[in-house]
Amino acid sequence: MKKLINYHRPNFLVSVLLSSFLLSFISCGGPGEKKVIKLGHGLDTKHPVHEAMLYMADRLEEKSNGQLTMKVYPNAQLGNERELVELLQIGSLGMTKVSSAVMESFAPKIQVLSQPYLFRDNAHRERVLSGEIGKMLLNEGTQFWLKGLCFYDAGSRSFYTKDKPVKSPEDLVGKKIRVMESNTAINMVNSFGGSPTPVSWGELYTALQQGIVDGAENNPPSVISSRHYEICKYYSLDEHTAVPDMLIVSTKVWDRLTKEEQQWLQEAADESSKFQYKIWAEAEEESMRILEEEGVTITRPDKEPFRKAVEPMYEQIKQTQPEMYEIIEKIRNHE
Repeated sequence: MKKLINYHRPNFLVSVLLSSFLLSFISCGGPGEKKVIKLGHGLDTKHPVHEAMLYMADRLEEKSNGQLTMKVYPNAQLGNERELVELLQIGSLGMTKVSSAVMESFAPKIQVLSQPYLFRDNAHRERVLSGEIGKMLLNEGTQFWLKGLCFYDAGSRSFYTKDKPVKSPEDLVGKKIRVMESNTAINMVNSFGGSPTPVSWGELYTALQQGIVDGAENNPPSVISSRHYEICKYYSLDEHTAVPDMLIVSTKVWDRLTKEEQQWLQEAADESSKFQYKIWAEAEEESMRILEEEGVTITRPDKEPFRKAVEPMYEQIKQTQPEMYEIIEKIRNHE
């Protein structure tokens, strides 16, 4: 029997919501009855990913002529990222957005996307994710009742800190840096000499305020939407990783759709991904402008010392996970 991944159980609020959503994640009935898929996520309504989800919902309704629709619940209304994934696994929620870094904890091959300095540039990353390697990785979670529909661009992640800029790995020594619950992210910060500290996204603002962590790492739009720039006045664009988001659907929902409905949903997701890539680039440019206006010191450190610091991570993968290293080599050699 398959085991649920090691996520925390839903909190009380989610448990209460679960009672009302248990039979309504997708409303199925007789011939001609409309179906509604419910999608929950933890981002705010100004985030490009949320905008892409609304675009997907519109396209789905149009493609199905209103027979299959989607209701989007932002701002962690239904729980945090881990709890939403858990609700998908037990079939109590239809869809969510999850960072591929979180997915790696139970679908090991996906951790390849969290490796530092893996992609040559944005165009290389987009080609890999839209090709056969990307399709293979999207399906890695199906044995855990999670099917990937598409990737969303989450840009490049860089360090932002409270007291001084990160100009080299030495500037991270002894610093408590918030990371996602990802072994790869933890190993990376350790390689730089920092102290990786997993904190949920919703609790990070307070953790920065109270000194629980000294800094964090993320992309420009997320630094803006979270308002972390109010506390962290140094943003160092080392661009160590480019970890994409994944749009996932519960297989317990997917399997209840007809072949035609599955096609509608997949096409709407694919179109939303293309839309999201476009607006993400615009959001990054606007976010950098706002950060400068808000007095954040932006530095662009030499990336080579950071690359060298994480070389042992790749050597360890080569020695202990040869199948994973083979995927890494395929990505590196991808034209």
